[in-house]
Formats: sequence, structure tokens, C-alpha cells
Amino acid sequence: MLSYQHLYHAGNLADVQKHVLLAAMLGYLTRKDKPLSYIETHAGRGLYDLASDEARRTGEAAGGIEVMAPALLKELGADHPYLDALGRIRAAHGDNAYPGSPIIASTLLRPGDRLHLAELHPQEHASLRRNLHAPNVRVNRQDGFEMAQSLCPPEPRRGLMLVDPSYEVKQDYERIPRFFASVAKKWNVGVLALWYPILTSNLHAPMLRALAEAFEDGFRHELRFPPIRQGHRMVGSGMFVVNAPWGLEDEAARLDALFARLKKA
Repeated sequence: MLSYQHLYHAGNLADVQKHVLLAAMLGYLTRKDKPLSYIETHAGRGLYDLASDEARRTGEAAGGIEVMAPALLKELGADHPYLDALGRIRAAHGDNAYPGSPIIASTLLRPGDRLHLAELHPQEHASLRRNLHAPNVRVNRQDGFEMAQSLCPPEPRRGLMLVDPSYEVKQDYERIPRFFASVAKKWNVGVLALWYPILTSNLHAPMLRALAEAFEDGFRHELRFPPIRQGHRMVGSGMFVVNAPWGLEDEAARLDALFARLKKA
């Protein structure tokens, strides 16, 4: 299925959680003067216009980054990797620009690091190629799970993989635990990060049980928030991370505190 386009959802509360934690992990990994690999299995178009008709239609960004930006600045500080990347992208593309995870990664990583991105949707893939064409980036129109399997273990061996499917294909919930186990066996030093929606149907629950059994030391963080509109089935979002970098738990606690204060406001 190739109907999903993230432009309708870019900058929502789930994106804020995912991107703050991703940027924090990349910020930690780049402290060492050693190159790393970044793999993303479902990259999207990379750059989004929050003033577009599509973004305005759902109102998800208005209830996400647009309302949270001042609180994030106060809580995290302008030098936080997420706000640093967001500021640099908006300086280049305007105040309505919002970077997806591949452009956040490209902004924070260094010329010696390598990025491998997969996107199957033809329009999203074409947009990603236009939006991101640095010499150290490879953009593939390929099944992201297959790309990651073919790359692992990557060179350089240090690095991070983000798995962020749309979950339109329901079999992904069953596929992901097996995929993580296979990749971890080949790339035992890699940071493996999974984003998932928290749904009223609890479709995600068996997947998380399987991941917890396979990775007893896995890090799990979830945020709950009201449905963006009546009848919407997503009531939160989560991240499951294998080989979580130092400090990620503290970053998650800061997000928890921030979301709790916003709920009371």
C-alpha cells in the first residue's frame, strides 16, 4: 500500500516525541569523533510545509509543534539538537518548514557519516531526492526492511537505525519483532529505534510484548494525548529502543514533565 503521505500529519505531537528523542540520540552519538551510519527504513519526503492545505486540513501541526515550540524552548534550551536542527531548517526554508527525521539526521550528522534512506512511495521518494542530496546520503526507492537487512552490519559499524512505518500494512506489527531480532544479531552494536502509534484498538500491544521478550534491556517510552479529532484512533505514541544511548531516559523524563504541564494548562 502506497497511499500514506506524512504531510497531513507532520509536526504533530507524535512527531515531536519521535524527533526530540531521535535528535537527542544523534547528539550523543556525534560527541565522539568517530563516523557513524544512519539507516531509516521509511523516510518520507524529509521536508514539510506546515502552511500547506494538507497540513492545515488536519490541524495536527497546529496542535503539535506550533503550540509546543515555546515550551520546548524553555524546557530543552535552544542548543538542544532538536531545536538546533529545527532552527537551522527554518532559517533556510522559512518559518513554516518542518523537518522530518531524515533531514533532522542530515542536519545533525557530519560529512564523514553515512546516511541510507528508503522510501517506496513514488512522489515521496521524488520529493526526498529533491530535498536531500548531500554527498554522504543515499536515497533508495526500496522496501526499507529489505534495505536495512542488506546493509547490516553497515560500515561504519557505529550508528543508529530508525524504523518508522505508517502501519497501513497491518502485517508490519508481526514483522517488526522478527526484523529487529534479525538485525540485532548481525549488528549488535547498532542503536535500533522503533516509533509506533498507540491505538484504541491495541494493535501495537502484541508487537511490544514480543519486543520486550526479545530485548529485556530495551528502552520504552510512551506519551498519551487526546485524539486530534473526533473518531481518530491514535491516542498516543511510543518509542522502543535497543542499545539506547546514555541519557535517553533523562530526555524522555523531560518530555513527560513537559507534556504533563501542557495538559494542566
